[in-house]
Amino acid sequence: MKQPIENIAVIGTGVIGAGWIIRFLFNQKTICVYDPQLKQKKFLENEIKRAKPILKKIYKKNINLSKQLKFCKSIQEAVKNADLIQENAPENEILKIKIVKEISKYAKKNTIIASSSSGLLPSKIQSQCLNPKRLIIAHPFNPVYLLPLVELVPGKKTDKRFINKADKFYSNIGMKTLILKKELPGYLSDRLQESMWRESLHIINEGYATTKDLDDAIIYGPGLRWSLMGTFLTFHLAGGKMGMEHMLEQFGPALKLPWTKLKAPTLSKSLKKKIIEGTKAQSKNKSINSLSNRRDNFLIDLQNLLLKYKI
Repeated sequence: MKQPIENIAVIGTGVIGAGWIIRFLFNQKTICVYDPQLKQKKFLENEIKRAKPILKKIYKKNINLSKQLKFCKSIQEAVKNADLIQENAPENEILKIKIVKEISKYAKKNTIIASSSSGLLPSKIQSQCLNPKRLIIAHPFNPVYLLPLVELVPGKKTDKRFINKADKFYSNIGMKTLILKKELPGYLSDRLQESMWRESLHIINEGYATTKDLDDAIIYGPGLRWSLMGTFLTFHLAGGKMGMEHMLEQFGPALKLPWTKLKAPTLSKSLKKKIIEGTKAQSKNKSINSLSNRRDNFLIDLQNLLLKYKI
């Protein structure tokens, strides 16, 4: 368990898989890639090309694709020499169980298998895995090559040694690891995001606001505070000199008010239309690549600002 993790296999090269690959590349790792969809190779190459000039600002390192990146023709070829395997199959429990089972047949016995699931239980995913104690969830956030958070979730059969090794590895490639005490559907961050998403759908569905109104409500309000302090420390300050104690006394009764509707509304054609038309208007006909570049440059500047003011 003490050997360093240098050779990585990435299974699946969608948005998350490509993001992992780019982060691994800029951290000087060697990556073997497999995706059954041949068109994904072009997508990955385009993403690397798009992000490369932006990431030089934060990584200050060069990458060598010919030496660091290899495209493989099978899972077996990709994983056989890997020290860590990052699985990024679609969020389908049956599919992930099947792929992890195949990965485990060909991987070295003590190689970490890390699933990038965004909400599935690791105990389910490891159910047919050979040597299941090395299976963990490593849930990142898009764009993976910039956002540091990765939630590490153990399954019932996961050995803590593998969580600890994964913790060290992801920390060494510039990530903020958050180890869950026990598995929970949706983990932590996505459950918080989901609650806001559901409430937003109700507000739009009932005609109180547009998608832009709700995004502005976060961007220019609590979002600015959350990026530095999160919810709890922000509310601690809201209590004045007495902090959270006074905040709970003053605003606690509001929890009984029927402000929110956490059960999601029906995703009707009408609601879908409002959301799609709203976000299309917000994008102002800019391409996904253009918007991604804008987001990435903003996140680099914001993280530098966060480091300046972090307590």
